[in-house]
Amino acid sequence: MLQTRELIWGLLFIGCAAAIQVQITPTQGEISVGDSKFFLCEVVGDAKEIDWYAPSGEKILPNRRDIFVSRSDESTSTLTIYHANVDSAGIYKCVAKNGDKEAQATVQVKIFQKITFQSAPSPQEFNEGDDADIVCDVASSPPPTIIWVHKRAKIDAEKDVRFKIMDNGHLQIRGIKKTDEGVYTCEARVLARGEIDFKLIKVVVNVLPTIRARQSDVNATADIGSTALLACDADGFPEPTVTWAHNNIVLETGDKYSLNEDGSELVIKDVKKVDEGDYTCIAKNKAGEKAEEVSLNVFVQPKITYLNNHTASEFDEQVTLTCEASGDPTPTISWSFENRVFTEGEQSLDRNIVVRSHARVSSLTLKNVQFTYAGQYLCTASNSIGQDSQHMYLEVRYAPKIRGAVTVYTWEGNPANITCEVDAHPGASVVWFGDGVLLPSANTTNVKIYNTPTASYLEVTPNSQNDFGSYNCTATNVMGTESREFLLIQADVPSSPEIEQVEPFSSTAVIQFEEPDSIGGVPIIKYRVEWRLPGQAWTGMEYNAEDALTQITIVGLMPETTYEVKMSAINGKGEGESSPASTFKTEPVREPSAPKLEVKVQRGNSLKVNWIKQDDGGSPIKHYLVRYKAKHVSDWKPEIRLPHSSEYVMLSGLDWNTEYEIYVVAENQQGKSEPGILSFRTATEPTTIPDAKDGGSGLGTGAIVGILIVVFFLLLVGVDVTCYFLNKCGLLMCIAVNFCGKAGPGAKSKDIEEGKAAFTKDESKEPIVEVRTEEEHTPNQEGGGPTEPNETTPLTEPEPAAADTTTTVVNLLPSTATNSVAESFSTAQSSPASECTTLTTSASSPTKAAPAKSSPKNSPAAQSQSQPDVGPLVDLSDTPKVPPSSNPTPSEPVSPPSANADGPQSQRDPVRAPDSTQSKDLQVDGPAKDAPNALCTDSTTPAQNDGKTVKDDNTKGETEVKNATAEVKTVPNEAPQSNGNESKA
Repeated sequence: MLQTRELIWGLLFIGCAAAIQVQITPTQGEISVGDSKFFLCEVVGDAKEIDWYAPSGEKILPNRRDIFVSRSDESTSTLTIYHANVDSAGIYKCVAKNGDKEAQATVQVKIFQKITFQSAPSPQEFNEGDDADIVCDVASSPPPTIIWVHKRAKIDAEKDVRFKIMDNGHLQIRGIKKTDEGVYTCEARVLARGEIDFKLIKVVVNVLPTIRARQSDVNATADIGSTALLACDADGFPEPTVTWAHNNIVLETGDKYSLNEDGSELVIKDVKKVDEGDYTCIAKNKAGEKAEEVSLNVFVQPKITYLNNHTASEFDEQVTLTCEASGDPTPTISWSFENRVFTEGEQSLDRNIVVRSHARVSSLTLKNVQFTYAGQYLCTASNSIGQDSQHMYLEVRYAPKIRGAVTVYTWEGNPANITCEVDAHPGASVVWFGDGVLLPSANTTNVKIYNTPTASYLEVTPNSQNDFGSYNCTATNVMGTESREFLLIQADVPSSPEIEQVEPFSSTAVIQFEEPDSIGGVPIIKYRVEWRLPGQAWTGMEYNAEDALTQITIVGLMPETTYEVKMSAINGKGEGESSPASTFKTEPVREPSAPKLEVKVQRGNSLKVNWIKQDDGGSPIKHYLVRYKAKHVSDWKPEIRLPHSSEYVMLSGLDWNTEYEIYVVAENQQGKSEPGILSFRTATEPTTIPDAKDGGSGLGTGAIVGILIVVFFLLLVGVDVTCYFLNKCGLLMCIAVNFCGKAGPGAKSKDIEEGKAAFTKDESKEPIVEVRTEEEHTPNQEGGGPTEPNETTPLTEPEPAAADTTTTVVNLLPSTATNSVAESFSTAQSSPASECTTLTTSASSPTKAAPAKSSPKNSPAAQSQSQPDVGPLVDLSDTPKVPPSSNPTPSEPVSPPSANADGPQSQRDPVRAPDSTQSKDLQVDGPAKDAPNALCTDSTTPAQNDGKTVKDDNTKGETEVKNATAEVKTVPNEAPQSNGNESKA
C-alpha cells in the first residue's frame, strides 16, 4: 500500500516538472476610479522568471508608482494597481518562464466611475418665502437616477406642486417655509451595477427678525445718579444681533452706556435731563433687519433750595417761615410740626397758623407767637417721582415756666427729692427757699441741691417735724422770673387691704382682695399674707406688689383643714395694719387642678409648651399626660407620659401651617385633672433653607457621629458587664478566666441557682443531698464506731488525725471505713439579703474516740477555729481549678443574694437529723480538687432547710457509696436564718 502511494506522488512530481501552469486570482477585476486593487499570479512548476505585462504589451517594471509588481516567493507574483483611472483599464498578462518552457495567464481589468457627489454642500441656507434650489451634483458612469427624501418620505413632485426635481438633480422648493427646514437625503442609484449612495443635506430657513419693545415709554429720574433700562426683545432665525441708536448715532458700551451680551438691554448711566428722547432698537440677521422706537422721559426729583432758621420772642405779633423747592413736575410743598401737618390754604382753628403757596414757594405764618411754637419745622417738597425734606428751627425766647408735682411724701430719716422742672429760653437760674431762707444755709445740713439744664432737685432728709412744710423754687432769665411753692408731707403706713373672697382648694387657696384705701403717700412695695390653724401661730409670706395685683395664691396647705388668713400692706414707711382674719376650709383630697398652658418657643415645625402647676389636690402629682392632634383630624397622637417634675414638653415633626390642639392632664392618687387646653398654629413651611445665624450653636456631622460612636461603645460595655454578672459570658468573662483564673461572681453557684429556681417553682419538694461511692459500708452500731451526730453535735469539730486541713470530702471518703455524714444547709447571717448553702462532713477511723461536743453558745470565732481540717462542699461543676491552699485558716463566708422574698421573717423550722437507723444519700458532683475553691466556708453557720422533713431513701440507716469520685448536687435553702448558733443534723 505504501509503495503504491509513493509511486503516485513520484509520477505527479515528474509531470509537474515537465509542464508549467499559471493562474491569476481573481480572474477578472472591476475597479472604481481612485480605488486600488491587487492580482495574484500563482505558478505550478519550476519557473525561473515571472513577469507582468501591461495592456500595451510593455513589461511592467518594479519602479512604477501607479502599478507595482512584487514577487513574494519562487511560485507567486503580485500585481497592485493604485488609484486606478480610466487609463488603467485593459488586459494584463502574467508570464512564467523556465528555459524554453513558458506559460501565461491574462486578466481583464475594467475601470468605472462610481457614484460621486461632486457638489452637495450642507447646510444650505435660504430666506423664508424665497424659492429654494437645493444643490446636489452627482457623477457616475452610467449617469445615476436621483431620488429626494425628507422626513423618511420620498418627495413626490406630482403630489406637492411646491416641490420640483430639476433635470440636473437639484430640488426646488417654491416659497420655502420654516416648517420645510430639516435634513434632506439626496439619493443616487446606478441600476446596472446595483450601486446606491446618498448624501444628507441640512436645509436651514432663515427668518426675518421681529422686534418688540418691553416698554415703549420709560421714565427716569435725573441728577440722582440713577440708571435707565431700555429693552427690546427680538426673534428670528438665526438669532438676530441687536444694536441701539440715538440721534442716528450707534451706541456702544462705555462710560455712559452699557449693553448686555445679546444687546437687547441698554442701560443709560447717571441719567440727565439731556438724555431724554427716542432711542432706536435695531435687530439684524441674515434674513434682514427690523427697528423699534423707545422713548425715554426724564424727570427731576424735588429739591428744597431755600429754608432758613428763625428767631422770635413770645407774644410777638407774627413770624413767617419760607420754603422754596425745584423739580419736574412742579412739586407741592407742605409743612409739619410735631404731629401736625399743614398744606396749601390750611390754617388752625384759631387762625393763628396760615399756609400760602405760589409756584415753587410756600410760606408758613405763625401769629401771636407762643413759647410752644418753638422747635423743629419740617418742609417737604414732593411730586410724582419723589420728595425732599429739610428741617428748620424756630427759636422762641420766653420767660421761665415751672412744672412738676407740688407735693412730695417722705418720713423722718428718709431722703426725698423735690423736683422743680423749668422750661425757659434762654436758660434760667434756679434758687430754693425754705421758710424765706435761701437754701442751703448754714443751719440746714440736711439739704442738698442738684441742678441740670432743665430741672433743679432739692434733696431733703427730714430730721424732725420742722423739716416738713413748704419750699419755694424761683427761676429767672432775661425774659422774666417765675416762682412755685412745693410741699414736703410726712408719709404714713398704708391702711389694711380688704379680703373680698378666699377660694380654697385641697392644698392651695386663692385670696382676692382690694388695695388699701390709703397708701400713706408712698407706693406699696409688698403685701404680707399670714395664715394659721385656729389657735396656733401665724405663718406668713411676703409678695411683691405688682401693677393691678388683686389676688394672691398661698400654697402648702393641708386638705380638708380650717384656716384663718389675714393681710397687710407694706410701703417704704413700714407695714400697715392687718385686715380682719377670714376663715376658710380647704377641699378634701381630690384630683389636681388643670395645668395652665402657655407657648414659650416656636421654631419651625417644633413647639415647646410650658405649663404652670396648679393645685395638686392635696396629693402629690404622679405624672403629667400629654396628647395632641391636628384640629382637622379626629385621631389623637400617642399619649406622652412625663414625670411629676416636668414643666414643659417639646413637640417636633409637626405639619407645617396646621392648627393643633394640645391637652395636658395632671394625675395624682385620686385621679386625673381636667385637661389644660391650648391651641396653636405652626409656621408656614419655608421655601428656602435659612442660613445659620451668627453666634448660633450647633453640632457638626463629625461631632454627631462621634457622639453616636461613644454611645454605642458604652452600650456594648453595659451589655457585656450585664452578661458577665448574669449569664457568666462575654468579653469580661473571657478575660477573667484566661488571665485571672477566676470565673466571675456568681459562677460558682450557677447550678445552685438552677436548683433554686426549680425548687422555688415547687416548694413542696425538699432539698436532696446524696453521697454515693462504689462500695457500700454499714456503720458499726456496737461501740468502737464513730458516734452518730445528734442535734447538739457540732458538724465542724476537727479530727485529731487530720493532717491536711484543706482535704476535701472526696479525699476523705475512700479512706474511711465508716462515714458519718452530716449535711448542712446554712444561710450566712452577715447580710439579711444573702444566703449560702454549705455541705460539711466529719470522717474518723473506727479506732478513734468520738469528737467532743461543743456548746451552742460558743462564739463564732471559737467555732471557726475548732474545725480547720474540714472543707466546705458546694456545687463545683463551674468552679475554676486552683491549687489547694495550705493555710489552715478557714476562709470568710460569702453570702450570695437570697431568693426568699419574705426575708429573715419567713424562717422555717430546722430539719431534724436522722437517727442511727436512718441516713441520707449524698451525691457529690465535680472533682474533689475543686472543693477548696468554694466561697461559703463558714462552718459555724447553722444548717436549716425549708422546714420540711428530709426523707431518706435508705430505711435501714445505711449510707450508700457508689462512686469513688463523688458528686454534690445541692438545692439552696431559700429561708435565711436568724440564729447562727443553732445546728441541725
